[in-house]
Amino acid sequence: MPPALQVDLAPTHKTGLLLQNPVMPASGCFSWGLEFARQFDINALGAVVSKGVTMEPRAGNPQPRVAETPAGMLNSIGLQNIGIDKVIREMAPLWANWDVPVIVNIAGDTVDEFGEMAAMLDGVPGVAALELNISCPNVDIGGIEIGQDIEASARATRAAVRRTDLPVIVKLTPNVTDPVRLAVACEGAGAAAICAINTVLGLRIDLGRRRPVLPRARGGLSGPAIKPIALRIVYDVANAVHIPVIGCGGISTGEDAIEFLMAGASAVQVGTATFANPRAPLDVLDGINAWLAANGVSDIRDIIGAARPVPA
Repeated sequence: MPPALQVDLAPTHKTGLLLQNPVMPASGCFSWGLEFARQFDINALGAVVSKGVTMEPRAGNPQPRVAETPAGMLNSIGLQNIGIDKVIREMAPLWANWDVPVIVNIAGDTVDEFGEMAAMLDGVPGVAALELNISCPNVDIGGIEIGQDIEASARATRAAVRRTDLPVIVKLTPNVTDPVRLAVACEGAGAAAICAINTVLGLRIDLGRRRPVLPRARGGLSGPAIKPIALRIVYDVANAVHIPVIGCGGISTGEDAIEFLMAGASAVQVGTATFANPRAPLDVLDGINAWLAANGVSDIRDIIGAARPVPA
């Protein structure tokens, strides 16, 4: 028999968030999922995560928005999106026809706006959960401005949780001294799960122009270069909270994903790898299955947290 892959990302929530397998795309790397649904069976994924949604439509940051780096890339997209009203009108009805749960990533400008957006998405067919983007480094207000402050992060989480019956996942920034304190605060405010991590702040210089490559100078570093950072944070956070953790950062193979699961993640998100290979999430899933079968593991839950310290 094939290994059992089901995971519940909201076991303490009244509705739960049951995934048939632990692999999903990372927000911002899969758009709304529609283009990918034309390339392969979208229902083979554990979940789909939308790109970041804001209250009003956004055009995003000036070009260029992406710069390659060794073992990764910098991005400064700036949350370009169609706005929450259009997402509800046009995207959610399409998602409602899928069997796979869709997690909508929301990015409020203020703490209260997270609550307002959560209320707008509550009960919308096709929306299974929310992921709070309190960690985007490429916008002037909201995003990392909230996510680097423990109290603001907790208040944003609480604002969303109080306005929706959907499970609320909080996506953490690594650009702080202690991500664990952020995770614990968000758990205390009612988060159903934690996603770790968003991109790491970085910079690249154009030697010819003697200026930063990106117009905003700094951008979010993603890809294999940040995997050890993400893995360390997942390991630390999973040891500190009592809710599921989703690992994100530099995952491109099944063995990468297995590392995150052993570090304590219950599921993983595949991001930058999809730019080179749109089927990367499915390849990661195939790799997970192959590793479990080769190592005689019948249930994926048996390896979640396997690398964490044994309680005294």
